Amino acid sequence: HHQDTPETLRQKAPERLVEFAVKGMIPRNRLGRQIAKKLKVYPSTEHPHEAQNPTAISV
Repeated sequence: HHQDTPETLRQKAPERLVEFAVKGMIPRNRLGRQIAKKLKVYPSTEHPHEAQNPTAISV
């Protein structure tokens, strides 16, 4: 079994790196699973959530 390092993960799928970071900060219980389901991460600035005024971050 091969574990991706943060550097290889940043090159292959930067959105997964952000997902792992956020999921590590939320509680590991029922509420945390509900929060994790609602998390949306997109690799580019194109997304269907313009009304929510999302924030772009650079990885």
